[in-house]
Amino acid sequence: MFTIKRAIACSLLLSLLGPALAAAEHPSVKRAFNVPPSADLVYTIKLSQHGFQLSGDGTINWRVSDNRYSIVAESRSPLFGKVLDNKSEGAIDDYGLAPTQFNEKRFRQEPSTTTFQRDTKTIVFGDSQESYPLKGGEQDRASAPWQLVAVARGAPDKFTAGSEWTFFVAGRRDAERWVFKVVGQETVRIAQGDVSAVHLVKAPPPDDKGQQVDIWLAPSLDWYPVRLRFVDNNGDFVEQTLERITKQ
Repeated sequence: MFTIKRAIACSLLLSLLGPALAAAEHPSVKRAFNVPPSADLVYTIKLSQHGFQLSGDGTINWRVSDNRYSIVAESRSPLFGKVLDNKSEGAIDDYGLAPTQFNEKRFRQEPSTTTFQRDTKTIVFGDSQESYPLKGGEQDRASAPWQLVAVARGAPDKFTAGSEWTFFVAGRRDAERWVFKVVGQETVRIAQGDVSAVHLVKAPPPDDKGQQVDIWLAPSLDWYPVRLRFVDNNGDFVEQTLERITKQ
C-alpha cells in the first residue's frame, strides 16, 4: 500500500511540475536589445569537416531594415570551394530577432530548412518530424549569435563574468536551450591588432551531444563578433577570426 501511495504521490507531483519543467526547457524572455547596424564581416577560417582539416575565408552579411533582418554566412576553402552556407531571415519584434526561415548547407551534406511558422506558432524541420511551439524569442543557429549581440548592446553593463543568457535555438532537426555564460574580458588578435572582447561560451551538459559555441564580442566595435568557434559532438568545428568590417 505504501508503494502504491508513493507512486500516486509521485505521479501527482510530476503532473504539477510538468508545465514548469517544460517552460524552463523552452524559455521565452523579453530583454532590452539594440540591433547593430548593417555590415559585411570578413573572417579567416579554420575548420574540420568529416576528417578534412581546412582553412579559408568566411563572410557574414548582416542586414537590418524596416523591422526586418537577414543573415547570410558562408565559409570557403581554396580546395573545396564553399563548405558551409547558412541563411536566416525574419522580422524584429518585441523579443528581438524573430526568424521565419533558417537554411543550412554543409560540406557533403544535403541542404536543410527549418521554418518558424508564425501563423500556426510552430517550428518545423525539413530533416525530422519534430515540432515545437513558438512562444516568442526563439532563434536559429545563425541568428542566435546576433540576438546575443543585440542583447549585449541593449544592456552592456550586465555582461559581467558569470552572468548567463538563455535562448531557445533551433537547428536542422530539433531545438534546445542554449545557455551562454560570460567567461570574462579577453584580448583577441585580429587583423587590425589586439582588441578587448567579452568571451561567452555555450557548452552542452556532459551527457548532451549538442554543439559547443564560443563567441568573443568586441564592445569597441559595436559588439560585433570578432571570433567565433562552433564545435559539434563528432569533432567537426569551424573557427572564425575577424579580418575586417564594412558597415553598410
